Amino acid sequence: MTESDERDHVDFTPGSLDRTGTFYVAGHRGLVGSAIWRRLQSEGFTDLVGRSSAELDLKDRDAVFAFFAVTKPRFVVLAAAKVGGILANNTYPVDFLSDNLRIQVNVLDAALKHGVERLLFLGSSCIYPRLAPQPIREDSLLTGHLEPTNDAYAIAKIAGILQIQAVRRQYGLPWISAMPTNLYGPGDNFSPAGSHVLPALIRRYDDAAKSGATSVTNWGTGTPRREFLHVDDMAEACLHLLEHYDGPEQVNVGTGRDVTIKEIAETIARVVGFAGTTEWDTGKPDGTPQKLLDVSKLANAGWTARIGLEAGLRSTVDWYRDHADTLRQ
Repeated sequence: MTESDERDHVDFTPGSLDRTGTFYVAGHRGLVGSAIWRRLQSEGFTDLVGRSSAELDLKDRDAVFAFFAVTKPRFVVLAAAKVGGILANNTYPVDFLSDNLRIQVNVLDAALKHGVERLLFLGSSCIYPRLAPQPIREDSLLTGHLEPTNDAYAIAKIAGILQIQAVRRQYGLPWISAMPTNLYGPGDNFSPAGSHVLPALIRRYDDAAKSGATSVTNWGTGTPRREFLHVDDMAEACLHLLEHYDGPEQVNVGTGRDVTIKEIAETIARVVGFAGTTEWDTGKPDGTPQKLLDVSKLANAGWTARIGLEAGLRSTVDWYRDHADTLRQ
């Protein structure tokens, strides 16, 4: 038993959620939130609530509390966040720290005031130490130094985990946290400056294939290892955890398998039809050497990923090409 288990004051047995209960998906237009929305619809939930950032600024505390007072959701998934890749995180650490802290505190405080029964907070695998033993177990949290290129974002997400644990201890509510690995799929951010590694590579190689370029240059050495999970698998895992898991410790969500950045680049090049060469700009940062999650806790809760990497990449490339004219630039 961990220290957090000993301090946990929740007496709750997970079970099927009421499909007629009001369910708020914060961030329902983002990569994860939109996938969760689709999953909930397919599972028969009839009272889904979502607001775009233009309709509800989650950094505005008064607006968030007013929204909860009117909608009174029974269930909440907090998937809203300011996210980005190495370049964005390294360039705008204040924004990633401040925006995410405000979003989390406002939503979680409002959910507490208005008695949300079941809540899932979504974080990121970057919460773990840069040199954590691989594969990374949940109890590696707060045992070492963070990756400096995204430490501000990681600190915000760690604060969210601790707030969930604090709510469980102080108020006895069965709220939980899930930490996904690198996600990809329909609805991703493919912008050159703000995207994560996989959508950035898809855009880069697809542009090169269309233009007839003979070479593509990527950041770093290509040697870091990364784990990738299709967002539709992530959405399925979220609902599964809400209905089958309860505990104070965050749950890793991933595939349990990783590949090098070089290998993922080669796969994407093949999928998009790029036949040129790949160069590596070794003057640019690699980030964490390896980040593979131990998904034993998730497996013990009865869930494993289903979508293979190449099949998921092909469907993502198809989606990207179908929506290229309307994507964020």
